[in-house]
Amino acid sequence: MNTAGTIDRPLTHDPQKQAPMKPSPDEPAGSATQDFTTNGAMDSRQNRTRQMQLIPEAMARAHMRERLDEAERDRQAVRLVAARRMQRRAERASRRARRALAIAVMQ
Repeated sequence: MNTAGTIDRPLTHDPQKQAPMKPSPDEPAGSATQDFTTNGAMDSRQNRTRQMQLIPEAMARAHMRERLDEAERDRQAVRLVAARRMQRRAERASRRARRALAIAVMQ
């Protein structure tokens, strides 16, 4: 089945490959605006399409950045807990050493 595209289902979604709209012969002359192409509008349409295509990539990049920041915060928390644990262990060892020294001096 070889049918031409319709307005609802064009053959292509690329605006540059679509046929320009022509006025129908039923319309009186001068009733519609002149048939002209605006390069600025076409460029902005292409840019918007390109930007919209890049939105999921930007969202994925932001999500990954968020996950990396969260992982870094978790690593810092783990390091802080380990540092506090080592500090308490060092303080206990210091108290034991002082106590042992005091006992040795008293005898």
